[in-house]
Amino acid sequence: MNFGLIIVGDEILSGKREDKHLPKVIDLLNARGLSLAWARYVGDVRERITADLRDAFAAARAGDVVFSCGGIGATPDDHTRQCAAAALDVPLELHPRAKDLILERMRDVAAEQGKPFDPDRADNVHRLNMGVFPQGAQIIPNPYNKIPGFSVVDAASGGGVFFVPGFPVMAWPMIEWVLDTHCRAQHRAVTLRERSVIVMGSMEATLTPLMEAIEARFPDVKVFSLPSVDHPQWGRHIELGVKGAEAALGGAFDDLLAGLRALNVELGPEMVR
Repeated sequence: MNFGLIIVGDEILSGKREDKHLPKVIDLLNARGLSLAWARYVGDVRERITADLRDAFAAARAGDVVFSCGGIGATPDDHTRQCAAAALDVPLELHPRAKDLILERMRDVAAEQGKPFDPDRADNVHRLNMGVFPQGAQIIPNPYNKIPGFSVVDAASGGGVFFVPGFPVMAWPMIEWVLDTHCRAQHRAVTLRERSVIVMGSMEATLTPLMEAIEARFPDVKVFSLPSVDHPQWGRHIELGVKGAEAALGGAFDDLLAGLRALNVELGPEMVR
């Protein structure tokens, strides 16, 4: 099972707001021994959102889990619910449980304000649009204000696309709920780690055969290379390392160091993450 992330909103692409979802989702996954395979940003353009969601639903049919953050409200610039239905080629409909939760929230707000609750008032009727989801969708509970998100799960593969609001205070607990219910079987007891070393005075082309040999020898480990040209301490260098389950890293990193020493390259500090 791979994990993907779609972040929707012009405010991210314009720089008006800084995205906080990507690092948080990475942290939530890592805490469960999981990792993020890919991420996409998309503005509030229906055609583009629909295209990205078609890809997400295709990934879900292959068993992947995709989180989509943002655009599920009921204002004119919120398009995600409509785009999800278009990508699936199904109609939108008011989810009965979502309707109950939204009405419950409106009733709570009226009580907090000391006002009578009128479900037929125009603004309350409009708020029910937040519970209009693609036909067949399931709800994701929202512990912050009860207004649910929704999911479309492929029964055959177990994959799915999970839609949450853009607000971190709502989105993150909802994503955790998905990870700890729908994805619990995927949790790993092992923690993913990285071990790397600073390599100076070499080029990636020189190191590539060694990297390929390490990956061939240790199939459960990934080798990575992060070049830098202007580091304030090490100047031009390459951070070369391996990542994977902690138990698998020791031998791979030892072989990596041995290969580097055979190349007579200058080595700097070693790092563990």
